[in-house]
Order: sequence, then structure tokens, then C-alpha cells
Amino acid sequence: MPHKPKRPCRYPGCPNLCETGTYCEVHRKKWAPESLRGTAAARGYDARWREARRLFLQRNPLCQQCLKRGKLTPAMVVDHIVPHRGDQYLFWDQDNWQALCKQCHDQKTGHGL
Repeated sequence: MPHKPKRPCRYPGCPNLCETGTYCEVHRKKWAPESLRGTAAARGYDARWREARRLFLQRNPLCQQCLKRGKLTPAMVVDHIVPHRGDQYLFWDQDNWQALCKQCHDQKTGHGL
């Protein structure tokens, strides 16, 4: 009986092939925790957060990391400097926020890898 052809790993940019059509062995371990995180709203990123984010970016329109390098880049993301991991105090503490462009945020969080 013929086997199904291997498919590319679903992780962006990964060249590995896998039999299941989902993620290769390398990325399966990275993906599993993501699937258990819950929705953005369940993690606190609701309408209240969106409004706070909008106001923060209005007051801080440039990426803080790019500014340190002398580059002017619009900020698109409000990043928690210290990951809040569900701690509401850290989540809402604006001293723990920084305005970043998507590229800098992805580099910081490892999503750009």
C-alpha cells in the first residue's frame, strides 16, 4: 500500500518534511505550548487592552529599540518588558511597557526565528 507523501513543516520557513502534515520534530515541541495558551482575550488582550495599547502608542509612536540605534521606525506593538505570565500588576504596569516595531518585538520574543 502506498504511503502518503511527506509534507512541509507548517512552521514558517522550515524546510523539513514530516509525515503528519503538521510540524516536524524540531517545531512540534515549540508549537505544543502555543496551542495550550488560550485565546488572546482569555490572556487579557481584550477591548480594555486594545484601548490602553492605542493610547500608549499614540504617546510613544516610535520603536524604542530602533531609536537606541538612531533609526526612526513606527511602533506597532506594546511589549511587556518583563513577561507578565498572567500577573495582572505586571500586565497593566505601564512602566513595564515599551513601544516596539514588529521586527524588534519578534526578535525579542523569538517569533522571528
